[in-house]
Amino acid sequence: MELITISEVSKNFNVSTRTLRYYEEIGLLKSTKKEGYAYRVYEEKAILRLQQIIILRKLNISLKEISSILNNENIINTIEIFKKNANELTDKINSLLVIKEILNNLIEKIEESQNIQINLDVLKDNSVLNMIDSLSLSNFIFKEEKSLEYLNKAAKTLEILKDVRIIHLPSFTVASSHYIGENPEDNAGEQLKKFIKESDLYSIKSDARVFGFNNPCPTKNEVYYGYEFWVTIPENMEVPKPLEKKHLNGGLYAAHMISFGNFHEWEWLSNWVYKDNSKYEANCLKDNGEKMGGLLEEHLNYVYYVNSKWPKSDEQQIDLLFPIKRKG
Repeated sequence: MELITISEVSKNFNVSTRTLRYYEEIGLLKSTKKEGYAYRVYEEKAILRLQQIIILRKLNISLKEISSILNNENIINTIEIFKKNANELTDKINSLLVIKEILNNLIEKIEESQNIQINLDVLKDNSVLNMIDSLSLSNFIFKEEKSLEYLNKAAKTLEILKDVRIIHLPSFTVASSHYIGENPEDNAGEQLKKFIKESDLYSIKSDARVFGFNNPCPTKNEVYYGYEFWVTIPENMEVPKPLEKKHLNGGLYAAHMISFGNFHEWEWLSNWVYKDNSKYEANCLKDNGEKMGGLLEEHLNYVYYVNSKWPKSDEQQIDLLFPIKRKG
């Protein structure tokens, strides 16, 4: 039986090694440690399962629901999950159709008025309500099967972000935890958690924020990479080894929030910065991509979770932060 390394799987399926490990943590995927292999490998059964996960994600099924589908042989459970998601999508489609029809009607009214100055008095009477009453919304029924190519195209359309926030980070003093090797996020995270607990940081600074980034970034030729965590601390606070005291300059960022595990949305945010907005441009650091060029992941409520001893779950959220500046 052919064994495929984690780096080969990551490359072939365009899924980060971090995402693959997270799928293992929540019981979606299994890798093995084989003699003669220095790192995780996947058997054919795991590869087929990963393909199922990827398709279900493109169908907008949540990780929690995917876990329920793949770990439950009861077909009724799967049908109920699909029905629930289909109904939610129908509601969204119908809502968007209402908005689209109203906008088209408003455009017609304004154009018919022949006024050079646009008059929005049409919004002050009952015309909008009358429009809603008169709408007949058709149901979208796709009778023929759609190919994976069609699915990929549809999923791509949904990757255009509409909820990007523009935020400014002030400068911070931080304690840095860094690890290079297998599972760098987990190992750097354990060092950071130990510091947070032993220093009683939550009592000292309950608004402490935690940021992270690859250092160095994964490459095609190297299986291992590094991850560095920063937690904000009072300026005069001592930091024990192996942690280091550092400074975060701050600045302007494009921010997009994800649920833990959806790291593929980094590509969506990058596309927003480079293609989908007209006011801002990238302001990346010149580090040859070794440290993500200044891109950050803010692990929201991290210090609170550690203090409260909450388990890792898909309820935890991360802000993806892309450094930007105004154009011109």
